[in-house]
Amino acid sequence: MCGIVGYTGPRAAGPILMEGLRRLEYRGYDSAGIALVDEEGDLFVEKRAGKLANLTTAIADRTPHAAMGMAHTRWATHGRPNDLNAHPHADCSGRITVIHNGIIENFRELRDGLEARGHRLESETDTEAIAHLVEEAYAGDLADAVRAALRLVQGAYALVVMHKAELGRLVGARQDVPLVVGLNGEESFIASDVAAILAHTNRIVYLEEGDIVDVRPTGVVVTDLAGVVMERPETIIDWTPEVAEKGGYEHFMLKEIHEQPAALRQALAGRLGRDDRLHLPEIDVLLPVLREVTRIELVACGTASYAALVGASALEAWTGLPARVTVGSEFRYSPPPLDGKTLVIAVTQSGETADTIAPTRLARERGCPIIAITNTVGSAITREAGAVLFLQAGPEIAVAASKTFVTQVTTLVVLAAVLGRLRGTMGEAAERELVAALRALPDAATTALAWNAPTSSDLARRYVNSRGFMFVGRGATYPAALEGALKLKEISYVHAEGYPAGELKHGPISLLDAECPLVAVATRSSTYDKLISNVMEGRARDARVIAVATKGDPQIERFADDVCWVPDTHEALSAVLAIIPLQLFAYHVAIARGTDVDQPRNLAKSVTVE
Repeated sequence: MCGIVGYTGPRAAGPILMEGLRRLEYRGYDSAGIALVDEEGDLFVEKRAGKLANLTTAIADRTPHAAMGMAHTRWATHGRPNDLNAHPHADCSGRITVIHNGIIENFRELRDGLEARGHRLESETDTEAIAHLVEEAYAGDLADAVRAALRLVQGAYALVVMHKAELGRLVGARQDVPLVVGLNGEESFIASDVAAILAHTNRIVYLEEGDIVDVRPTGVVVTDLAGVVMERPETIIDWTPEVAEKGGYEHFMLKEIHEQPAALRQALAGRLGRDDRLHLPEIDVLLPVLREVTRIELVACGTASYAALVGASALEAWTGLPARVTVGSEFRYSPPPLDGKTLVIAVTQSGETADTIAPTRLARERGCPIIAITNTVGSAITREAGAVLFLQAGPEIAVAASKTFVTQVTTLVVLAAVLGRLRGTMGEAAERELVAALRALPDAATTALAWNAPTSSDLARRYVNSRGFMFVGRGATYPAALEGALKLKEISYVHAEGYPAGELKHGPISLLDAECPLVAVATRSSTYDKLISNVMEGRARDARVIAVATKGDPQIERFADDVCWVPDTHEALSAVLAIIPLQLFAYHVAIARGTDVDQPRNLAKSVTVE
C-alpha cells in the first residue's frame, strides 16, 4: 500500500511529515510528495518520482513554515511512477489537494463526466478525480464537500483532503483501506499506518469502514457519509516504532499473510462489474488477436509458476485451447513453436525477473501477443507486453511470497474467464457463478485466517522435528501443494516435496514413514475421492497426515491426524484459500527452528540474473 501522513498543530509540519514518510519507506513506493499550507493560506506542493531522497533534495531550503500539511508515498496502480502522477493532486483552482491509497473502480466514468463539465485533469491517476469532485461539491465546508464527493465514488480508499482556505483542518475518509488518527494535546495526526506517527503520540483512533474524519489540532469528529456522528474509541499503543512498521506483527511475512484479504479486494477492484460480469479493459488493445490465438504459453518462475499452473488449468477448461506452463529459465532453450497465434502470459511479482523477461522478449520477437501479470508498475516486463494486468497487492517486503501468490492465482482465473467469454466457450451462468465466488473470496480468506492463525503455532511445534514433508494434491489443489512445500523449505530450511497425489506410488512413497508426514490439500474438488485413496496409501506406511480440508467435510478427520479447515469456494479458486494454513504452518515451523523468516538465507526478493 501507499503511505499517508498528515499533521495539524502548532509545530512546523514539514519535518514531521517527512519523518513520517521515512517511517513508511519499508512499505515500498515509487514516488513521494508533500503539500503544506502556511499561516497566510499559501499552498506549497512538491512531488518527485523515485526515492524519498529525491523529494528531500527538492524541498531543501525552500520548505515554508507551515502548521498544516500532508504527505504521501505512492505505489503506482493507475499511471506510471513519475512526477506528474505522484500525490498530492489538486483541483482546477489549486485550492484543494488530495492524497489517496486504494483504487477508485469507477474512475473512468468519473473522469469522463468531469472533463465533459470542463475540468482539466492532468495526471493518469484515479485519485485526481476526487479532488475535482470535492471542488464541485465545495460550498464553504470541506467535510460536507468530501462526504458529497464520496457518495459518487465506488472502490476502496483511504484519503486525506486539505483546503488552503480552511487553516488547521484536514478531512480523511476510509473504505476498505486502513486509516488512523493520532491525538496529542494541541496537535493531531492522520496516517495510513501507526508507524508514521508513533514517534509523536501513542493515542490512536482506528477508523472504521465508511468513516469520514474531521481532524483539527484539538481533536477529531468522526461521521458517516450522511454526516451522522460516530463514536470511535481511543486506543493506547505500547509498540515501539520499529514494531509498528510491521503492524504489531513479529515479522513482515506474518503481516503480509494477514494482509491477503485486503490484497484480494485490491486485485479484484474494478474487475467485478455491478452487472455480475468480469471486466478487464486492460486487454482491450489485444482483443482482435486474442480471438484468433490457437494455444497459450505461460512463463513464470518459482511461486509464480505454481500460480500459472492454476491459470493454465482454468484457461484450458474455459477457452478450449491448449495451455502450458514452462519455467522461465528453460523456455528459451527448448522453445515451443511461437507465432502470432500463440498467446504468451508472463507472470512475475517484481516484473524484473530475468528468467521470465528473457523468454518474454523471445516471444515478442516471434510475433506473439503478450500479456504480463505483475505487481510493479513501470517494471521491465511491462515494456515487453502488449497488455499488463497489475496484481494491485501492495508492496511485499518478505522474500517469501504470500499475498502475491493469491493475487496471481485470482488474476489468472479472472483472465481465463474473460478469454473464455471472448471466445464464446464460457457461458453466462458459469461466469456469474465465478463472479459470486470472487466477491466472497476476500471474506473467505479472512475466515481462513481466523480459523487457522490461533492453532498453527501448536501444529508447527508438533511437527517441527520431522525429517521432511511430502505435500500432495490433485487437480486444482496440486499447485497449492507445490507452493506449500516451497514455503516450508524457503523459510524453515526443512526438506519438503510437492507431488501430484497419484504419483506417490510411483516412487516418492518410499520416503514416507513416522518421521516424514504427508500434507494433503484435500479441499472439495472433482478429484477429492481419488486424493483420499492416495492419503490412505500414506497412512499405511505410518505417515502422519495433515490435511487442508473444506469446512463441513464429513469424513476427512477419519483419515488425517490434524485438519486445517478453510471455507468452501469455487474449485478454480481453491488454491487461494488452501495456501493460507500452509503459509501459517511454514511460518511457525520457521519460528520454532529459529530461522530468519523475512530474509531467508541464499534468497533474494527479485531475481535479476539468469
